[in-house]
Amino acid sequence: MISALWTASTGMNSQQTNIDVISNNLANVNTGGFKKSKLNFADLIYSNLRQAGTPNAQGAEIPTGTEMGHGVRINSTQKIFSQGNITNTDNDLDMAVEGDGFFRVERPDGSFAYTKDGSFKIDSNGQVVTSDGYSLSPQINIPQDAREITITSDGSVNIINSAGQSQNVAQLELYNFSNPAGLSSDGRNLYTETAASGQALAGTPGQEGYGTVLQGFLEMSNVKVVEEMVNMIAAQRAYESNSKTIQASDEMLQTANQIKR
Repeated sequence: MISALWTASTGMNSQQTNIDVISNNLANVNTGGFKKSKLNFADLIYSNLRQAGTPNAQGAEIPTGTEMGHGVRINSTQKIFSQGNITNTDNDLDMAVEGDGFFRVERPDGSFAYTKDGSFKIDSNGQVVTSDGYSLSPQINIPQDAREITITSDGSVNIINSAGQSQNVAQLELYNFSNPAGLSSDGRNLYTETAASGQALAGTPGQEGYGTVLQGFLEMSNVKVVEEMVNMIAAQRAYESNSKTIQASDEMLQTANQIKR
C-alpha cells in the first residue's frame, strides 16, 4: 500500500505537467505560426518478484512472471509540425509556407533562428524584418521608390519602381530539417537547430521537399480547441483517478492501524 501511494503520486505529477502543456497550447491558439506540443509518457522501472520462465519446485517452467510497476514519468514533449490554417491578410509582406519549410532570421548577435511566422515588416533602412526587428535571411532590401511588391510562389521578390518598371530584388529561401521535432523552442515564434534536429538545409520554395510561398497570407496556429479540451478532460480524470488511489491506499493503511483497537 505504501508503494501505491508513491505510484499514484507519479501519475498526479505527470498529469499536472500534461495540463501545463495543454494550457500552453490553448494560450497560443491565435499565435501565428505556433505549433502545438504533445506530452509523451513512459512507465517506470518494475520490481520482478518472480521471473517468467523460472522453474517451480516440480521443475515445470512458469509461463508468466510477477512484476510490480512503480508509476509513470514524462518521456518527452514533442512539437507537432502539422500545417496550420492559412488566413488571407492582403498584406504584401505577409507570407505563408504551404508545405514544409521555415523562414530563417538573423538575430542581433549574428545567430540564426527559424520560424513559421511570416508576418514581416520593412524597417527604416528598407530591410525586411520580423516584428522584433530580426532581419530575414538572406536579407531582402526593398528600394524606397518601390510602388508594388510581388512575391511569387517560388520565392522571387519583385517590385514595380517609380518608373513603372519591374525589378527583381531578391530570392527567398526556405530551410528544412531532417527532424523538425528536435528543434529547440526559443519563444517569440522562433526555433534553433540542435544536434537532434540536424543542420538546416536551404532550398528554393517549390522544389522537392519544400513548400511554396503564399503572399498576403499567414499560417496560423495548428492548435485545435476541441481536441485540446478533450485532452484536458482526459488529463483531469486521470489526475482524479490517481488521487482516488492515494485516498484508497490511505484508508487501507488507516484500517490496518486500527486492527489492534
